[in-house]
Formats: sequence, structure tokens, C-alpha cells
Amino acid sequence: MKKTAIVTGGGRGIGYAIARQLGKDGYNIVIMGRSPKEHYKDNLNRLSEEGIDYLYVQAGIQSAEDRKRCVDETLAKFGRIDVLVNNAGVAPKERNDILDMTEESFDYVVSTNTKGTMFMTQIVAKQMLKQEVIGPKRGTIVNISSCSAVVSSTNRGEYCISKAGVSMLTRLYADRLAGEGILVHEVRPGVIATDMTAKVKGKYDRMFESGVFPIKRWGQPEDIAGAVSALCSDKFLYTTGNYIDVDGGFHIQRL
Repeated sequence: MKKTAIVTGGGRGIGYAIARQLGKDGYNIVIMGRSPKEHYKDNLNRLSEEGIDYLYVQAGIQSAEDRKRCVDETLAKFGRIDVLVNNAGVAPKERNDILDMTEESFDYVVSTNTKGTMFMTQIVAKQMLKQEVIGPKRGTIVNISSCSAVVSSTNRGEYCISKAGVSMLTRLYADRLAGEGILVHEVRPGVIATDMTAKVKGKYDRMFESGVFPIKRWGQPEDIAGAVSALCSDKFLYTTGNYIDVDGGFHIQRL
């Protein structure tokens, strides 16, 4: 039986690279995104051209109704869920000093990045527990957090807080679900070439040039997709609750 993977925020950028890679790995793909399907027409057509079976669900993880609808539509088309990649996330609409952060901005970021991930994982995990087990594990959940989970950026504190929350969610769900055969992992991207980082391209270009990153190049969405692909395979059956830094070595402390 063919397995199915849901990728939230999978219409573009990192999420799309993950969806495409998992499709190449042999999964049915469900892409959950907030924008109309037509917005991602070229990316979705590429999946079809490559023979990848996919379903696009226009929905946002910050909405309980949308989360349920995504699961329902997935089951209606493919019958099961074997992988969940919690990739959907937002940055603050405006970068402000933490002393000037508004409650509205905090709520906007945390409701998607942390709360959405929390409850999307909950509803999918419950579905996984109902299913027949195929292979050596019942399911895999991968949370895409960020190096910002542990690196301070005082002009976008709400984002750092939201991603630190995702790291704890990884540990909590890994602890709860290990005995059920569901493994939970976290991938922490560094500076990846996406729409989110395009707004501050000059800053990061200078950081690469000055040697802040041991691997002196922009990360690509495919770099993240490769790590997710490995974690979703059967090659990591004795690890859960861990994270992988995909950040060009940025996490290395140097003198």
C-alpha cells in the first residue's frame, strides 16, 4: 500500500521542495496552503509532470476547522496518513525591537507557528493511531523549526519564541508517541533562500562574505528536503525527539 505525506505550507519554498522530494520517494502528497491553488499552478504542474500523485487543500493550520478538513480530504482521497511535515510558518509582518513588539504581532506569529503546529500534530497523530501499521513504524512527524529556536534576534522576538515552542513540541510528542511507533523529529534550517529571507538578502550576503557561516553559501530549500527525506525513511528507527541543524554550520561556536 502506498503511503501518504501531508506537508503544510507546501506550495512554495521549503515546503514545496519537501513535498516534491517525498513525492519522488514514493509518497502520495497532500499540500496544505492558505492561498488558492492557482497561486501555485507552475509548482503543482511540475509535480504532475513528474508523476507525483498529489492533493492540494486550501487551508491554514491556525484554523481548527481547516486542520480537520485537511485530514478529512486526505483520508477521502488516499485513505491514510503516514507522514506529517509541519512546515507552515510566518514571520512578523514588521520587524520591531522586542520592547516595541505588539500583542497582535505576537498572536499572529505564535498562532500559526506554535499553536497551529501543536494541534495539527494532535489531529494527525490521532489518525495515525487508528491505522494499520505498514512497515517498521506507524508514522513519522517532522517539525520544521529554525536556528531561531536557539539564536536570539531581538527585532523579531515573536518568531524566535514561536520556534522555540516548536522545539519543545517535538520533544513532547516524541515522548508521548514513541511507544505507539510514531517517531517525531525536528529540522532547524539556517538561512535558506526563500521569500521570507529575500527581504533581508543584503544582510545575509554580507554575513556569508565575512565568514559567519562555515559553509559560505545560501542554503537551498532542497537542502532541507534532503534531511526530511532521510528522517521519513526507515533509516532512523532508533531515534526520536532529536533535531538536525541544516544551517551551513552556523550553530558551531568558534573562538
